[in-house]
Amino acid sequence: MNTPFSRFSEYFIAVAKTGSLRKAADQLFISVSAVHRQIALAEEELGIMLFERLPNGLKLTLAGELLYADVIKWQKEFQQTRIRFDEIQGLTRGTIEFGLISALNDGFVMQSVQYMYENYPWINFNIRVADSEIVAKKVIEADLDFGLILNPKSHQHIEVLHFLELPLGFVMGKSHPLAQAEKIYFSDTLNDNHFIPAEPLIIHDYVQALYKHHQFIPVRKTESNDIRLMNTLIKANTGIGIFSYLDVLPYVERDEVVFKPISEKGLHPLTIALCVAPKRQISRVSQLMIKHMIEQMEALKSKVQQL
Repeated sequence: MNTPFSRFSEYFIAVAKTGSLRKAADQLFISVSAVHRQIALAEEELGIMLFERLPNGLKLTLAGELLYADVIKWQKEFQQTRIRFDEIQGLTRGTIEFGLISALNDGFVMQSVQYMYENYPWINFNIRVADSEIVAKKVIEADLDFGLILNPKSHQHIEVLHFLELPLGFVMGKSHPLAQAEKIYFSDTLNDNHFIPAEPLIIHDYVQALYKHHQFIPVRKTESNDIRLMNTLIKANTGIGIFSYLDVLPYVERDEVVFKPISEKGLHPLTIALCVAPKRQISRVSQLMIKHMIEQMEALKSKVQQL
């Protein structure tokens, strides 16, 4: 539900819990200005300050604490109202079956799953994690309601409902000497240990093509087929890597690593596509999750544009 009040309540609670406009915005996948605008409009409309502006963040005022208690109560009561609405619409039962690539097992997809758990607790899930070819095949054969795959142009007989383009970039720890650089050149990384994605990771081909294009051979390198392992080591400032924004998104959101996008002619971004089989009748519950997932993808797209 995205009514003005439900949107405000979501923003208000996030700011109250985190004590920060920026952290709340990151948590909600929206801009800081959008959160600030909602809070400022509410304070103007109510004629009272909801937060104290302190040097180290925001703290609820007495009025803010009263509103916080009422909003939490309203959310619980409204969830029961939503359940009654859904019963009228025939949403008292159902199963959502979808597939995704392993790179998406953290981040916006899981947030959509959590959203469905919280708002439709009676719904069951059947989630399949596999490579794009397998997910696309299962979608086409109607074994899955929908799927999230990479580079949909290579797949025939599927309908793309929404897509998201994610850039490649240098990834490094927060204290890395290049973390504050506006632009990074390969020559800047000569003395670094390079973390290189190995096969069968999709990003492997992209990275190898980049090294070849720049005729760059790392003096020191660590190859692995586990993105999470490499991100953990990069976070510990043991080297630098070239990954897609998707690969590092959870770490960037937690402010653990720095991502510097690479922008050069001929370098194509990775495309994540939300797909269904053409003319497939999608269940009402799956439609609800698809709608929420598209909203999450749009929010992430806005973040990418700000990089």
